[in-house]
Amino acid sequence: MTEAMQGRCRYFLTYTGVKLPLKLMTELEPAQLENRNTYFRGYFDDEGRLVGLQKLVYGEVEMEHRYAYHANGALKSVEIVDADGELNGMAFDENGEPI
Repeated sequence: MTEAMQGRCRYFLTYTGVKLPLKLMTELEPAQLENRNTYFRGYFDDEGRLVGLQKLVYGEVEMEHRYAYHANGALKSVEIVDADGELNGMAFDENGEPI
């Protein structure tokens, strides 16, 4: 995929919703990853906002999101890399609405 993610890494079983940023669900402890084929790594900034996530399948990154935020906390942009390495991006205004 792309360069290393920044932020505090936590592990999750799944996500919910279709609105960005995705909402990671069911936090896992590192010891719980040993027998999992699929899980998500979430990366959080100092304010607790999700700034990146990676879906891992059999140890390989299958999907990646990178989020940036406006000063007011609304989503500013997202970069999405799919399993084929294709990069797609979206930008959002200060209300979090797509531009």
